[in-house]
Amino acid sequence: MRLRVLPWLAVSSAAIAPALAASCESLASLAFPDAKITLAQTVAAGEFSPPGAAGGAAKGTAAAHYRTLPEFCRVAATLTPTSDSDIRIEVWLPAQGWNGKFQAVGNGGWAGVISYSALAEAVREGYAGASTDTGHVGGSGSFVLGHPEKLADFSWRSEHELAVKGKAIVRAFYGSPARRSYWNGCSTGGRQGLKEAQKFPDDFDGIIAGAPANRTLIGLWNGVAMFKEAGSFVPPAKYPAIHQAVLEACDALDGLKDGLIADPARCKFDPGTLSCKGPDSPSCLTAPQVEAVRKIYAPPTDPRTGKEMFSPLPRGSELGWTAMGSGPEPASLALDQLKYVVFKDPNWDWRTFDFTRDAARFDLPENLPMNATDPNLKPFFAHNGKLLLYHGWSDSQVSPFATVKYYQTVVETQGGPFQTAGNVRLFMAPGMGHCGGGDGPNAFDKVGALDRWVEKGEAPQSTIASHSTGGKVDRTRPLCPYPQVAQYRGTGSIDDAANFACTLP
Repeated sequence: MRLRVLPWLAVSSAAIAPALAASCESLASLAFPDAKITLAQTVAAGEFSPPGAAGGAAKGTAAAHYRTLPEFCRVAATLTPTSDSDIRIEVWLPAQGWNGKFQAVGNGGWAGVISYSALAEAVREGYAGASTDTGHVGGSGSFVLGHPEKLADFSWRSEHELAVKGKAIVRAFYGSPARRSYWNGCSTGGRQGLKEAQKFPDDFDGIIAGAPANRTLIGLWNGVAMFKEAGSFVPPAKYPAIHQAVLEACDALDGLKDGLIADPARCKFDPGTLSCKGPDSPSCLTAPQVEAVRKIYAPPTDPRTGKEMFSPLPRGSELGWTAMGSGPEPASLALDQLKYVVFKDPNWDWRTFDFTRDAARFDLPENLPMNATDPNLKPFFAHNGKLLLYHGWSDSQVSPFATVKYYQTVVETQGGPFQTAGNVRLFMAPGMGHCGGGDGPNAFDKVGALDRWVEKGEAPQSTIASHSTGGKVDRTRPLCPYPQVAQYRGTGSIDDAANFACTLP
């Protein structure tokens, strides 16, 4: 059956004309403005291999994640909303068992790739999945230099275009629109989800936004603390000792010694307690290292106003500090924002940055078009949109304190917790790292919780998270809607979620 051309009248999903159901290959003739279908191909069950996968054993390892996929229709397209745009998207459509819903998945870092692994998870659960590379290839920020439209594509436009075009492709293939549309992302993907809720509130019925990576100066601040002065660098070999000292000081503050810090804001551990009394060793800190760690924990303030500039990393995040960079420079993710967006100079030297003089330049709106910090979600809530926020308390890349502050600001802006509880909830995970991993329970059914909330109106009262070692679950724990915390009932195993209840601290 040949698919008729859709008479698109606008880039709004409401303007998409209905189309007949189509075969996968016939989607190659689908036409709409500012877009070109580049691939429409049926992928047999278990046969997908991500583009660029190496040969031999490496290819086999890369493909293992996809072997349980059902048959699906793989559609790729290039979107050109401006003359300087080159946005690649893929939409994966289950050949059978579609649940009638659309799930767009987010990116990490500077993006530059299709999120194939997340697409696979969406299709495996019965969703029509969609992903974008955000308009460029590769994980560097160099693509924005001299290309303001590409910066806009990365910052917000590619996600909106993905939503509109992706839902149109779904409708063309199945002959009916998706009943529900969800966003699912963490880090950059979490920030993308918030941007959608703020800028395009009608794109999605529900949004999962984990560890939203709004751009701040935290990466540079920590890099300066670690690398600018001789002797300040804290080698990774010392991270376990610092982390253990933090646990000894703060683990039991919640009344339970379980290797987790329930609320790092209450932890006042001073790294000076690890000062070397003799020769330098992995179990102690030199005087310059003590000061570097203190700076990492401390909220930086503007010396002129005394106002906090951005949220710091929490105590308990030490095992992931390699994300700051291993020297002699801070991590490239932080430097690229400054080189290519703020100073527009690929040769810019981070050592010349003055926080008193230059922080205001970093914070100019034109330098942070990707940030999603607007607390006014009234338009998103107006159509009963649901926002599920989550963040690991041991995140070493994006400050969990920033997500808590954003949530609190949303609640205050919208009139208080009673007015907002039906539309936004935040779940903080003790011991969880950046988007997953860590010593604490960190795997939980985010999509299922959001779907029940949207479809049945069942706001998540708690969600069970698990921790695994060697592929075997060894601890479960409820994650509670902030500000509630999981409180031990006093009997039974501390590794069993059934022995905890969500209560206010």
